[in-house]
Amino acid sequence: MDIARNPAVPNENIQLADAPPEPKRPPLIRREDYQPFAWLVPQTAIDFTLGLESTRIAAKLSVERNPDADRAEDIRLNGDGLKPVSVARDGEPVDDWTMVGDDLIVKLPGDAHQLEIVTQIDPSANSQLMGLYASNGMLCTQCEAEGFRRITFFPDRPDVLSTYTVRMSGPKSQFPILLCNGNKVAQGEGADGTHWAEWHDPWPKPSYLFALVAGDLVANSDTFTTMSGREVELNVWVRGDDLARTDHALESLRKSMKWDEDVFGREYDLDLFNIVAVSDFNMGAMENKGLNVFNTKYVLADPDTATDADFDAIEGVIAHEYFHNWSGNRITCRDWFQLSLKEGFTVLRDQLFSQDMQGEAVKRIEDVRILRSAQFPEDSGPLAHPIRPDSFREISNFYTATVYNKGAEVIRMMRTMAGPERFRAGTDLYFDRHDGEAATCEDFISAMEEGAGLDLAQFRLWYSQAGTPKVEASLLHSGDTTLLTLTQAVPETPGQPDKKPMPIPLKIALFDRDTGEHGGEQLLILDQVQKGFNFKGFDKPPILSINRGFSAPVTIERSVRHEDLVFLAARDDDSFARYEAMQELVVSHIVAAAGDGLDDAARDAGRKAIGQALGAILTDESIDDLMRGELMMLPSQTYLMEQMLVADPGRLHTEREGLKAWLGMQLRDEFHALYERVEQVPYAGEGARGARKVKTQVLVYAAASDPEKASQLAAHQYAGADNMTDRQGALMVLAGLGTAARTDKLIDFYRRYKGNDLVIDKWFTLQAISLHPNAIEHVKALAEHPDFTMRNPNRVRSLYMAFAGNPHGFHLESGEGYRMIADVILALDPINAQTAARFVPALGRWRRIEPVRAALMRQELERIAAADNLSRDTFEQVTRSLG
Repeated sequence: MDIARNPAVPNENIQLADAPPEPKRPPLIRREDYQPFAWLVPQTAIDFTLGLESTRIAAKLSVERNPDADRAEDIRLNGDGLKPVSVARDGEPVDDWTMVGDDLIVKLPGDAHQLEIVTQIDPSANSQLMGLYASNGMLCTQCEAEGFRRITFFPDRPDVLSTYTVRMSGPKSQFPILLCNGNKVAQGEGADGTHWAEWHDPWPKPSYLFALVAGDLVANSDTFTTMSGREVELNVWVRGDDLARTDHALESLRKSMKWDEDVFGREYDLDLFNIVAVSDFNMGAMENKGLNVFNTKYVLADPDTATDADFDAIEGVIAHEYFHNWSGNRITCRDWFQLSLKEGFTVLRDQLFSQDMQGEAVKRIEDVRILRSAQFPEDSGPLAHPIRPDSFREISNFYTATVYNKGAEVIRMMRTMAGPERFRAGTDLYFDRHDGEAATCEDFISAMEEGAGLDLAQFRLWYSQAGTPKVEASLLHSGDTTLLTLTQAVPETPGQPDKKPMPIPLKIALFDRDTGEHGGEQLLILDQVQKGFNFKGFDKPPILSINRGFSAPVTIERSVRHEDLVFLAARDDDSFARYEAMQELVVSHIVAAAGDGLDDAARDAGRKAIGQALGAILTDESIDDLMRGELMMLPSQTYLMEQMLVADPGRLHTEREGLKAWLGMQLRDEFHALYERVEQVPYAGEGARGARKVKTQVLVYAAASDPEKASQLAAHQYAGADNMTDRQGALMVLAGLGTAARTDKLIDFYRRYKGNDLVIDKWFTLQAISLHPNAIEHVKALAEHPDFTMRNPNRVRSLYMAFAGNPHGFHLESGEGYRMIADVILALDPINAQTAARFVPALGRWRRIEPVRAALMRQELERIAAADNLSRDTFEQVTRSLG
């Protein structure tokens, strides 16, 4: 499953459901308490009689005792808000069943039984978007992590695997398309305008991978021939008006299938692969076996409505969900503590795929930027947890950047230490050994040890210790020898005060100052608190390039001269290291200026060094424009705040904008010449994607240094744009300016795309993330807009989550931004608890903010905690943030 990071579209048809009262302190579930379930469920048959307001579910479970579990005389079937209409055992009705909380308890005296349970639900009232729910006249499901229990009573845990046969029937006019997991085995017409379809999935799966979709849909279809010669039917199902925007999604699926065969040797195993685009979805997409359900954001695209980044995201998310067919479906998780087993591994697989499709250098920088903006703050805050957590109260709160993105980095380190060929041998062994099983992270590590020939005994600490390691690097030169000393420290995190040193693979190179060359990249393993490495053959102190390719998810601390960073930013042959040197130059300058402050001489020297490096980047003909665009970007304010023990958001904003304005003025001619060159590149021309990225970055610098000129240039770009990338880039800059062109173009954009919900989401977001001094007032006004709704998580994210991620607006000194987000959490929690809980971490960073703002943030958290009937999701996030 992909974490939703971008908005989709609203649905005014969803009814608000009354939230049941929640216990003030939900039970703590511990990994160490895992016990296998007492019963196996080898076969499940379900009959759905479909309706938007009333759906009847008749489930038949074949159960038998689990020889590997303790004997039980009853079976506990999980439910959530359900009441059984009827219960039968071995064909006979029973009335000796009981309810414990939401769960159904049925006595089972023998070793094997047939259970038949009928439930009735109202999908239209399901605003939580978990289980079976209505979306714009469709019916669809989301069952990960614990949504299946909202459909029928079942042992809703990932280690209970079953083969499913599903019959669906309903009004043909309302639900002409009936989809489920696996292969369609039969269909027919019913009475009174109904029809039915029967689906069978031959591969055992846990209940969280169950999926059903019924609605008025059309498909963009194709076929794919697997490496063994089987022909697979591919379908991307959407509403009729959206069909023209599905070609890229379909082609992305074909590329993913071919790549997984070539790189990991994994072949698809059903006759059908269906993707359905849904308007209302809590996450980005879901890997249900053979029937992937997607947020429309990650399916629909054409040049007029989707940016280059949108096209890349669609390709990457489709790959991610497809790759789950093996790393998540054929091998699933034993329990939810093992979530990174499937998600971390699959994120790495989709990253490697995207590197091959889009280019390794820029993709790696983008992945690290996401890690630093989302996961590093998580690792240094009150919600820090290992990639394999030890406990939780609500599992949905652990669909985090730590589990996904850091989990991917941990497996990438194994690949770095083993090399691609030995890593492939390890994954082959893992797939062969555990196919059809519910496995653990330890199973994966053991397969990598044996298959790739690695000793991972100490490396296992990466799975159990939270926190981002800090590595201090120092060089000492004497004669012709240079001593590189590396020291690591893993910071204290909640519940883990003392940490052990972990193996950290660091790729390094030492550049000769005179020749500008290095003698080759080397891989060093820092597996102690401190370790020294000697290098000979340097008459002068060399220049260190470290953590090349971001070989380890750590922060590097070192004392390095400006001129050395300028050298690396201009000449390092590792693209990430070059980017990192530029970032390091800027970070060290802004953090110093926003911290203790800089005198005029130091400020001038810092700016000149940055200007020298950026000037070289703007004019270097050896760099393609995609990389140039990355190198032009200043570190985000969020990332800058992470570099300080206690940050003053106001001072950081002032210093960052001041540097941006100074660079815009000093390099005005270079920016102008660059813009003139890239403006001539047609949409489909060679290097066009890079040209578009560079154009927007030039506008960003112009907006800081000469707002009036920037407004004219952005308005010109907007008016002449023949694609969404250029139009959105121009509007993003205009949204932060107080000029007449801002209002004019925002009105034009809305009128141009009114009715296209995905694009209107962009319109909300651009205003919520803007640097305009009145951004919070704009957000308030947009909340009253007829197109805004709190009933859909995607539209809520497009406005409020975007604002919560805008440090300039969110961290207003008055605390008004904090109050706004707290109000959103309280209003949203009864409607959609998962989405509400994801707003809490923005307030939970209060310990790292200066005291006045910190007190205001904590005050809002306390106000939320005092509310009655908080969901488990929100309660856990708030109490951990305050604790």
